[in-house]
Amino acid sequence: MNAGDGWSAFAPLRERTFRNIWTASLLSNFGQLILGVGAAWEMTRLTPSASMVALVQSALMLPLMLVAVPAGAIADMFDRRKVAMLGLGFASLAGMVLTAIAVLGLTTPWTLLLFCSLIGAGVALYSPAWQSSIVEQVHIDHLPAAVALGAVSYNIARSFGPALGGLVVVAIGAQGAFGINAVFYLPLLLMFFLWQRQHVASRLPPERLNRAIISGARYALHSLAIRTVLIRAALFGLCSAATAALPVLIARDLLHGNASTFGLLLGATGVGAVIGALAVSKVRERFGAEQAVRLCIFVSSPAVVLLAFSHQLLLSCALMVVSGAANMLLVSLFSVAVQLSAPRWVAGRAIALHSSALTGGIAVGAFVWGEVTAGWGVAAALAASGIALLATALIGLLLPMPRVSFSELERVEIGREPEVALQLTARSGPIVIELDYIVDTAQARHFYTAMLKLQHARKRNGAFEWSLSRDIANPELWTERYHCPTWGDYLHQRDRFTQSDRELQVQANAYNKVAGGAIVRRRLERPFGSVRWHADVPDPQRDPISVYTP
Repeated sequence: MNAGDGWSAFAPLRERTFRNIWTASLLSNFGQLILGVGAAWEMTRLTPSASMVALVQSALMLPLMLVAVPAGAIADMFDRRKVAMLGLGFASLAGMVLTAIAVLGLTTPWTLLLFCSLIGAGVALYSPAWQSSIVEQVHIDHLPAAVALGAVSYNIARSFGPALGGLVVVAIGAQGAFGINAVFYLPLLLMFFLWQRQHVASRLPPERLNRAIISGARYALHSLAIRTVLIRAALFGLCSAATAALPVLIARDLLHGNASTFGLLLGATGVGAVIGALAVSKVRERFGAEQAVRLCIFVSSPAVVLLAFSHQLLLSCALMVVSGAANMLLVSLFSVAVQLSAPRWVAGRAIALHSSALTGGIAVGAFVWGEVTAGWGVAAALAASGIALLATALIGLLLPMPRVSFSELERVEIGREPEVALQLTARSGPIVIELDYIVDTAQARHFYTAMLKLQHARKRNGAFEWSLSRDIANPELWTERYHCPTWGDYLHQRDRFTQSDRELQVQANAYNKVAGGAIVRRRLERPFGSVRWHADVPDPQRDPISVYTP
């Protein structure tokens, strides 16, 4: 393929599996938005409380924040295709039960909120599994465009879904909206079922969920590339949240309009988001990640500031289109950077953390700009938001967007399986790893620098309490030391070794005078159970244990 084909906005749709899943996902996104309209309308019928009506969106969105990280861990631990199917099946089942309850006239405000949360939880379980499996459905050159098309799918639905939902509610009632939502998940579930994914089972048992969540968080913490994207995504969400939180007030206070004005502003944002998502591949290819992010900020920031002073509907809609395009382009760039910076074993967790950072920033930002609006008005909040967004471009001077080659994240075999004489289980531990290096004193400074780089690879793959020491009697002897909580954790750490990790190890070994690499010692710390408590206790490795039968 040529470069133009590789970076075409619609090139991923030539891949049959991705095309089928993407098309079905468009339908499911419509269903989700129709559900939101139907649930909000039903809540107004059930109770006059405005706060209960507002809680409908909270019930749908809160699981996306709370379940995202565990869902990402589950996606990494098991077959992503099956995890996606489980999430979709759960969401569809919850939707069907809600439909039945509504048809029978048994709906209450809290029942409605409960089932909205359950549907949201199913979608939250599905989302990281789908996003982290995109790389398996398209050629790697198509990945940025494929990620962007995922955003296009949602924004097409967001542009027309609420209006369609209103028509559904008027025609067949809220229970019809609930039923359509439940049914619209089924084509996507079918597409995942038909996907003949080649799942390569790990030779190791999956981590426990709590350990998997910790492993994912530690990888993000010690990976400069992912940490950079998370920080910048959170700051962007914080500073740009005014355009997401204040359109209704823009329509009422600045444009002196009504609900239709509000709808036009939302539609303009959706149109802009589609334009921005379609442009992500070409912009990223032409400018590079960091320059593309700055370009988005320099376009979005003035648009938001001008929006504060606009009192004309046409101009405001045009500015919302510009802002929506730049913001969606920027979000897509962040998402692509995460996917290109995370190896497959942690991809679901990295994507989930990115989603949580972005949505968390928007949630906090919505509160902040809401408080500014309460004190100084909508125009002041928009102007301040635009200026704050412009200031985030300076972050790139300290934390530039990562430049990572996907080939660097390919897993490599370490070889030389550990020699084990003790009877160990996966839960035996802690395990202490020590590696001895013999380094010429003239190369000490270079070796030390190389080891500091290797330290991050050890920690992001699962090592704790890493240290480097130098023998005071023999200055050429250096010892690297770290812990793994259990023997199973140590085996997982070895299994996560990537090409970039190997290069760091090779750089450190280049200063080692011992042929064959560092001398490795593996020890079981606090070896309870591996020794006898008393001399007369039988040793199961040497002494047969007789069983007394009365």
